[in-house]
Amino acid sequence: MQGTRAAQAAERPGPRFAAEEARQPAAAAEPVIARLRAGQPLRVCIWPAYYGITWRNPRNQQLVGLDIDLSRRFAEQLGVDLVHVESSFASLIEDVLGERCDIAMFAIGVLPQRAKHLAFSQPYLRSGIYGVTTRSSRVVRDWSDIDRPGVVVAVQAGTFMEPVMAESLRRARLRVIRPPLSRERELEAGRIDVFMTDYPYSRRLLDNADWARLIEPPQPFHVLPYAYALRPGQPAWLAEVDAFVARIRSDGSLASLARRHGLEPIVVKP
Repeated sequence: MQGTRAAQAAERPGPRFAAEEARQPAAAAEPVIARLRAGQPLRVCIWPAYYGITWRNPRNQQLVGLDIDLSRRFAEQLGVDLVHVESSFASLIEDVLGERCDIAMFAIGVLPQRAKHLAFSQPYLRSGIYGVTTRSSRVVRDWSDIDRPGVVVAVQAGTFMEPVMAESLRRARLRVIRPPLSRERELEAGRIDVFMTDYPYSRRLLDNADWARLIEPPQPFHVLPYAYALRPGQPAWLAEVDAFVARIRSDGSLASLARRHGLEPIVVKP
């Protein structure tokens, strides 16, 4: 776990919640809200390999990204401390349902498979699927080259690209990448021809890898809303999260922070 302080405890007036929930006695409060009202920190699941969203900079080990900033803001507005809990898309459902965290804040694509198990906030981002290959690739030069015989297409295990590409590909071969392997290394080594990702992660390659080339679809491909995920059956806690999303969308802070991290084009407008 990576702990961070949302604000100095002495300066906080204490946890703040929706008026109706705050009027309930502590014993009647939902588990997450009861924990926070008792002075416990907000536990936020993140995926520290998600560039622009929740990324641990390997140079200094600092967490940076849109949802790092927003999780800090959420904890500050609630008046509680913040703890980041390392998770991933592959372990998302297990981590949230197993109460390792109170909320997952790392741009979770709202998939039917996930919605069977998790509750989702209102969306705050929206992205389609892009391809990434090498500048020197002679196999994949544009989008039409991806689904061809002999082409090896990779996806990260647990991401929404996995079921989408499994259903979409007819001629190419799909390979699911699981840690400790990475899509970038497999691509550089020539073991895959292209990997599929979303807009935020594509920025990592464009910003840091001069060997990488982005393959854009001729029209948006499988655009999906991104939201925050939490355990179902907690209407008051979900209302708190939705209220936060509504605030950051309406007051301009979401757009401002997204601009800082190169993500403004995929912000859901108020």
